Amino acid sequence: MTDELVQVQTHQSLRSHVHQTLCRRENLLAEQFELQVMPLMQQQATCGLQFLLRGPRSVRLGAVWAAEPNVLYFYDARGERFLKQRLAVRLEPNELAAACQATP
Repeated sequence: MTDELVQVQTHQSLRSHVHQTLCRRENLLAEQFELQVMPLMQQQATCGLQFLLRGPRSVRLGAVWAAEPNVLYFYDARGERFLKQRLAVRLEPNELAAACQATP
């Protein structure tokens, strides 16, 4: 599995990219399934984000953005990692967490 470099520059583009990537993995229509975003905390500071997509028939897909290495890890319905992507632009974890929490 090789790293891919992704051009994501805002919280909204990150959220959209993760949503589209997870939906493509299981051939889901993105407009029919909502993406949940939760901040990951370490010593009261945001260190990343966890993304969760619940599909039909109890299908659960996920992704994690780790702030320090600035990497996205994608997981399929079996919990196995299927993709690793590096972000070209470093995003601010606290601002990103607040923005993603506010986005429906």
